Amino acid sequence: MGKYLGPKTDKSDDPKYEIKVIDNGIGMTPDEVNDYYLIVGAERREDKRRNRGEKSPKFGRSVMGRKGVGKLAPFGICEEIEIMTSGGQPNEDNKYFTAHLILNRKDILSNDQNQDKQNNYYQPKTGPCDSTWRDESGTIIILRKFAYRKVPDSPLFSRQLSQRFGLPSKNWGIKVRDTNKDINEPDYEQFVDQFDIETLDNTKLIFEGPPGPNFSGSDRSKFKAYDQDGQAYDQNSSESNLTAGFTHDDKFFPITGWVAYSKKPYKDELMAGIRIYCRGKIASQTTVFNRKAGFHGEHGIRSYLVGELHADWLDEEEDFILTDRRDILWSHDICQEFEKWGQKLIDVIGYISRNPQKKKTFERFLEVGNVEERLQKEFPSPKYEDIRKTAFDLAKQFGQSLNQDEVEDRSVVDPLVDICVDVAPHIKLSKTLRKAANKEQTPITILGEILQAARLAELSSFGRIATDRVSVIERVQELKNNPLTAEIELQKLIQNAPWLINPQWAPITANQSFSTLKRELEGVYKKIYGENFSLGDFLETNRRPDFILSSQDNGLQIIEIKRPGRGLTNEEMERIVEYYDILADFLEDPANQEFREAFRRHHITLVCDSADKLSGSQKVSYNTYRNNNQLTHINWSTFLRRTEMMHQDFLEESKRQKQILLDRQRQAG
Repeated sequence: MGKYLGPKTDKSDDPKYEIKVIDNGIGMTPDEVNDYYLIVGAERREDKRRNRGEKSPKFGRSVMGRKGVGKLAPFGICEEIEIMTSGGQPNEDNKYFTAHLILNRKDILSNDQNQDKQNNYYQPKTGPCDSTWRDESGTIIILRKFAYRKVPDSPLFSRQLSQRFGLPSKNWGIKVRDTNKDINEPDYEQFVDQFDIETLDNTKLIFEGPPGPNFSGSDRSKFKAYDQDGQAYDQNSSESNLTAGFTHDDKFFPITGWVAYSKKPYKDELMAGIRIYCRGKIASQTTVFNRKAGFHGEHGIRSYLVGELHADWLDEEEDFILTDRRDILWSHDICQEFEKWGQKLIDVIGYISRNPQKKKTFERFLEVGNVEERLQKEFPSPKYEDIRKTAFDLAKQFGQSLNQDEVEDRSVVDPLVDICVDVAPHIKLSKTLRKAANKEQTPITILGEILQAARLAELSSFGRIATDRVSVIERVQELKNNPLTAEIELQKLIQNAPWLINPQWAPITANQSFSTLKRELEGVYKKIYGENFSLGDFLETNRRPDFILSSQDNGLQIIEIKRPGRGLTNEEMERIVEYYDILADFLEDPANQEFREAFRRHHITLVCDSADKLSGSQKVSYNTYRNNNQLTHINWSTFLRRTEMMHQDFLEESKRQKQILLDRQRQAG
């Protein structure tokens, strides 16, 4: 198990493995081997001699196959097949007559070896036990000289066998022995059990009918669909009308088995979709009965639909199974009716599985997001029951909309829970306002509810903002402590969070006047100094600015930010002075009155640790701007301490106000 059976190229490396299949059934005599087994395409069902035909002689099982070519299938993986089979009536010593032969693929394909020249048929080699007597009936088939094929490990191989044969049966089963292992090892021998898939509660449909080999149109009422509690499925509802089979040309074709949703998405191809069996052996496996893509609920059907259906009529009067026994001849008119039946089944199972599937994902959403504990923590007072319920209802809608992969992902679930917490107080406020609007005279109690809901909604929103801002501040701290941080990284952070410089600032939105002003100033600078100059404005992320120009408080902010430990240079200060003068002259020009009314003042903000390196005229300019309140210089320690303190205080205040409301509710009983 888990080994390659044959060599990849060099035949000298052949491990000489064997696969031995042992069956303790009735076996065959040498005459039966010659008359039936060695004749390709022999139709046993038409042969009534020696109890041949539709049923096996000992247990009366419905036989498989019709084309008589299955005996050649092992040559797909090996060159040699050895067969030893003993059958017929035992002799006076209670022994069975034995046939022993060895089939060789190359000899079969050869034009001259082992061929009967007169009759032109292949004669296999006989083994030493041929025409002898053995103590037991049954058959041994040994495969040798393999191609480069890998055997799965024991658990997978057993699942493959159980999936193919639809086990178990009361008088037939399979056990696998890995004789490369010691007999005392736990996985030396394994019994192949029923192919089992755990299904989702309340999603199973069971198809049953009366026993017996012969069915006609008059039997159709006895074949019904049941739910897993044994109740007949409502066949009169508009979305179902489903029976355990279908009718074609006034003949009923029964189908038994079950279909459901699995608890988990497919973990391998073996469990994908519905397995269709004929006479105990798999004939096809389908997920959607050839339905075209794009139908409602397709993802769930293709990921969770499982089942086991039995349709022995696939190989009764006609053989509707393809030669390789891997699929059904769907193009036949009877199989097309089967296909229509299956597609209707998909609609029905999708319909009845919708609510259980949503319930399951919602329950998992509650677990992954720790929703109930989170809501109790955020809204602890009994007076907040309505808000908790509103948030829980939101969580239910979110949870039911996710698939089972998404609901296991914390990066998907946690933000949705945050939304439930943030939005619920606002919904409560909206409901309270509508309640007041529907009354001719709003009572004091409702006004109190409005004020309380508004206060909680405000605190909830601001609390979330404060929490987010503190996390950004922590990111700034990381960049500050990293000596490899580039100034462009700090500029990107400022673009999304200008409140880091001034807590009253907010990210600017698109403004035509500001964009036009920026382009005009860049053009003027190039005209005067003959150089291109780039201004960042919090909106552009694809250009590295010389410094940032921002519109805040009806004015313009020229922002220069240097990485921690780096001071302002004369060259940088000169560039700021040049730009400041151009900006002042531009706004003083009577032709630009419209811009002057939109941006009434301008200011310089420096975030750097020192200006000690300035000298000469640049140092004079720096001091002049500071003394005239035209420039604000913030070092990194002050920058971080001031911003963090303001937002930490806000967060603490939010918590304090919530506690005040809770205490008041408790005092009020």
